[in-house]
Amino acid sequence: MIDREAVVSRLRLGAAAALVVAAGGLSGCAAIGDSAMSQAFVDPAKYSLFNCEQLGTERKELDKRLDVLTGLMRKAETGVGGAVVSEVAYRNDYINLKAQSRLAEQTWRDNKCVEAPAAAPAPAGFGPAPRAPAHPGRGAR
Repeated sequence: MIDREAVVSRLRLGAAAALVVAAGGLSGCAAIGDSAMSQAFVDPAKYSLFNCEQLGTERKELDKRLDVLTGLMRKAETGVGGAVVSEVAYRNDYINLKAQSRLAEQTWRDNKCVEAPAAAPAPAGFGPAPRAPAHPGRGAR
């Protein structure tokens, strides 16, 4: 006769092994985010025709989007099961944006672009003259 306990034990052992393998595979995907492998998710020629001004604008936009996404990930992690929600909902977008940002930075360096100097504020006393009231004397009757 077949020993039911032995069969159930083997099934449990097999299920546990499958879970360990699946967890290992998923943790490997999570590690892709900050590695060179993440570059595989971005077209390498995406920024090849951008000039320095366009690259500067794109870099700033990518930084803003990364900041927003990082904030959303942190906010999601505060709730119950938040780490899982954060990974499932935002991780792929984060990996993609991070790879785009690296590519834009690399293209920026390859094109030898430099930051445009910020516009200096006007010295005191040289700004526009203060306006006179639109209707002087009105209301003073």
